[in-house]
Amino acid sequence: MREREKKKERKDKLPFRLNLLFFIMFIMFAALIFQLGIVQILKGEEFQKEIDRTVNDTTKVPVPRGQIYDRNHQLVVGNEPRYAITYTPAKRTQAKERLEVAEKLAKLISVEVKDVADINERLKREYYYLNHKKEVIERLTDEERKKLDDTEEYDLALERIKKHEMNDLSEQDRLIIAIKKELDKAYALTPQIVKNEGVTAEEYAEVSENLSDLPGVNAIADWERKYPYEETFKSIAGKITSQERGLQKEKLEYYLTRGYSRNDRVGISGIEEYYEHALRGRKEQVQYTTTKDGTTIGSKVAVEGMAGKDLILTIDMDLQKKIDEILQSELQKTIQKHPYQHQYMSDAMAVVMNPKTGELLAVSGVLYDKEKNKYNNAPYKAIHDAHLPGSSIKGATVLAGYESGVISPGQVFHDRKIKIASGAPKGSYNDLGSVNDFDALRRSSNVYMFYIALKMGGEHRYPFPNGESAAFDVAAWDEMRSYFQQFGLGSRTGIDYPEDPKGVIGDKQFQPGLLMDFAIGQYDNYTALQLAQYVSTIANDGNRVRPRLVREIRNPSPSEDQLGSVYESKGTEVLNRIDMSKSNIERVQEGFRQVFNESQGTSVRFFGTSKYRGYKVAGKTGTAQNAYYADGEKKADTENLTLVGYAPYDDPEMAFAIIVPHTGIVNGKHQINQTIGQRIIDAYFADKEE
Repeated sequence: MREREKKKERKDKLPFRLNLLFFIMFIMFAALIFQLGIVQILKGEEFQKEIDRTVNDTTKVPVPRGQIYDRNHQLVVGNEPRYAITYTPAKRTQAKERLEVAEKLAKLISVEVKDVADINERLKREYYYLNHKKEVIERLTDEERKKLDDTEEYDLALERIKKHEMNDLSEQDRLIIAIKKELDKAYALTPQIVKNEGVTAEEYAEVSENLSDLPGVNAIADWERKYPYEETFKSIAGKITSQERGLQKEKLEYYLTRGYSRNDRVGISGIEEYYEHALRGRKEQVQYTTTKDGTTIGSKVAVEGMAGKDLILTIDMDLQKKIDEILQSELQKTIQKHPYQHQYMSDAMAVVMNPKTGELLAVSGVLYDKEKNKYNNAPYKAIHDAHLPGSSIKGATVLAGYESGVISPGQVFHDRKIKIASGAPKGSYNDLGSVNDFDALRRSSNVYMFYIALKMGGEHRYPFPNGESAAFDVAAWDEMRSYFQQFGLGSRTGIDYPEDPKGVIGDKQFQPGLLMDFAIGQYDNYTALQLAQYVSTIANDGNRVRPRLVREIRNPSPSEDQLGSVYESKGTEVLNRIDMSKSNIERVQEGFRQVFNESQGTSVRFFGTSKYRGYKVAGKTGTAQNAYYADGEKKADTENLTLVGYAPYDDPEMAFAIIVPHTGIVNGKHQINQTIGQRIIDAYFADKEE
């Protein structure tokens, strides 16, 4: 009985629960229908506009480029702020709309006369067409309009404009055309500079106050590269494109795939090009909301912009400037002393670097413009231009002789002329008598180097029987050059710079006499930078380090009076250790010391005084016969004068290389390479003391 009552009670409760559930569902459906009614009726139009919007358009706004400082944090390349007027067109902006903007801007800003004058006939026709479209279109017959597509119709309409119509323009019309010409360069949603030179404070203020009436126009703070040291080091620092030029055509795809805009300013040479990735910064990304017809109805910053990173160079600009002045004064003095004999001498180059770290302290070059009688800074020549080095490379020849086994330390040869078959005799500047390896370097014996070359080629007779043919294995070229390349002679130095030439490498010919020339620096051509790396490798106990122009990359400066934090530090990089024993390297180091400090050393007259002994200089002189040719015709016999060295010789902290090509041959000549070397040593140690 009790069980039956419980079942009845459960049956009575079930309809109540179902009714409650149905009621709740009814309320929910009613609320949903009510909400749909609000969406459909009250806010339908507003939500339809939301549907028609697109948020897929993002533009990237340029930021200031990173600055470049020397090792002492002196500004080398900076940014000079300036006012600028920009134009960022919406998608599908029409020519008529740009014309309207140009007409309004013409009342607020001026344009240089040359820009106004530089208006071609096409621009004038287009301007007239936009202002008289209906009238011009009516000049075409119905038959013509049926046959032509839109572009052909437009071109024909422009032709129908009479010359007097397009030429009868006021100065204001020309100003409007000039401004519209700049507006037409802009890509959709990409800022284009309309004017950034000579924008006055009044123009900036006028445009700023009228932005609401100038769709797409903005008044911003722009920048332009400035060079506090003017031409000093400028060609090594490099150039950037103007916004008008934008990206280089040959690298357009490369840059576009890396987030650049077509009108971006990019590095096109020197450090600006090599470190473009650091200097460019991170653009501010603005996301635009537009309707389907291209009208911009909103924008927001999606990614905050960041100025480019700053570079700290290894260069000491004070030393750089002094060496530029030394090269110019010595070049000028030498040319003026014997203008006829030195008529083909036009430049001088020098490189100073730390042999242990590879930091380049100065890269200098001076070029004499004969037509204008002007001396110009040309430091790029120290990296680019290759010349015959002469005897300055004899340290590499002696070490090649040791390691190939064709000579042993202390070996003696009698220095007298060598004549192979019917060739001309080859010798030193004098017959030097018996010389060992130290003597050969100190007194610059050619014959000692000749015997090394002959033995490496397979000719082992000593003394060589003059007048006879010499045995020769052409593989000796590869062997000798492989030793030289370990020093960076005939190979890339690894410098952080867009151009890093190998020098000028001659053909491997089956002539022992040419390998003999190679052994004394009279065949292959090297740059001043290569010679600096070579002598640094000897100074650095056989370790060849990568030369570098940048020591640090820093984050953007938080304020004008302080540098940003270090983003990346460029440490010393050893490219290779020469495959030669330490004891043999030390013998060449001793030979180099004797060149500058012992009796009969070829530099002792210039560096052997007590003053220069205090600096403890070591190194090697060089003279190469180098005839001057023009238009395939020999004009004169000239010489290349070179000098390489380092100091102090017992703990080197600086190394240098000097090349002065095509000097005239003068009795009792002024040895410009030696005097430049003296003054560079003076400048370096004086700068250090200061």
